[in-house]
Amino acid sequence: MSRTKIAFVTPGTFPVPSGRSSSVELVATQVGERLKRQAEVTVFGKKTRRMSASGWRGGIRFVRPARKPYIGQVARLLKSDHPDLIQVENRPRNARYLKQKLPAAPVVLSLHSTAFMSPPHISPSALRLCLRAADAIVVNSQYLKTRVVAQDESIAEKVVVSYPGVDMQRFVSRWTAEEQAKREEQLARLGLSGKKIVLYVGRFIPIKGVHHLVAVMPTIAALEPDAVLLLVGGAYYGSNRLTPYVRKLRRMARLASPHIRFVPFVPHEQIPAWFRLADVAVVPSAEQEAFGLVNVEAMASGVPVVATAAGGMKEIIEHGVSGLLADPARLPEQLVHHVCSVLSDEAYARSLGERGLVRVRDQFTWQHTAERLVELYRSLGVRIGDAEAPGQE
Repeated sequence: MSRTKIAFVTPGTFPVPSGRSSSVELVATQVGERLKRQAEVTVFGKKTRRMSASGWRGGIRFVRPARKPYIGQVARLLKSDHPDLIQVENRPRNARYLKQKLPAAPVVLSLHSTAFMSPPHISPSALRLCLRAADAIVVNSQYLKTRVVAQDESIAEKVVVSYPGVDMQRFVSRWTAEEQAKREEQLARLGLSGKKIVLYVGRFIPIKGVHHLVAVMPTIAALEPDAVLLLVGGAYYGSNRLTPYVRKLRRMARLASPHIRFVPFVPHEQIPAWFRLADVAVVPSAEQEAFGLVNVEAMASGVPVVATAAGGMKEIIEHGVSGLLADPARLPEQLVHHVCSVLSDEAYARSLGERGLVRVRDQFTWQHTAERLVELYRSLGVRIGDAEAPGQE
């Protein structure tokens, strides 16, 4: 009997696999890694000059249409490939288009944020048609499920929550003796020995709330003179472009210049080393943050997280147990209080960090994500074996 074929269709904005892509592409490749023993997995993504049109890597087939329009070429290739299931990542229009072109195959729409289910990307009426066309809709939080169902209550039964995850073999506790030694060596190389590291990792865009953190850093530094904020990222994935917002952040940072450093964009495979440095990770995102992978990656590293009590982040962090949540209505005040409470008490920081690690291990690994998707695929009539045992994560 032939193997079950599953196709993941990324938006075509970034190449795959690549450390310079978005979390959307990361989810597709990480889940594919966990499903490849039970199915033949194909991931579609953007073609670059240095990448071949197709090829295998780590047991997954990657296909990169060389001609445009991207989704039209994907449809043409899928018709010849006859997949048993198509999962479309974060583009409602693409899900509807592929369902029209390949009506026999179940189409799962996987939504990662509200961005592409809102104007100017799509109108409410067009979105409803796309949501109805999908055989199932996967969302990354209960928060996002509420937002999706609000668009059309008739689709509620086919909306399923499947949290993204983290690779526990790559993101490891900073509290082990080995990681502590690496941490001290890295801090020395950066000229940060003896400093207390406040870490932000992500895009420099307003929705991520970076300006809130930069604005309170002078107050934090006055209370904790050894505190240094490392801002790791850029305005765009794989880019260090100085947008107006980034320029604004740099102007604000001058008020606490010895205590704030900008770190250029870091490929995802290098991110674990930066979490190792952190005494606290801050995620000051706005209400629209549907999940935030950076939360679980920091927690898997044993780093206490201070995040806004907004969007899907309230589903990840148990306040006072596995991290700290800041009230959006009192964000500046609470960011200062929570960050300083962690920096001033290493035992408290370690307690939060280690309980955060346990929470991730229990609920937010890629293996958990894959197992939830296998259950969904089976409910759609797709024959697929069990995902690999959780102990192999």
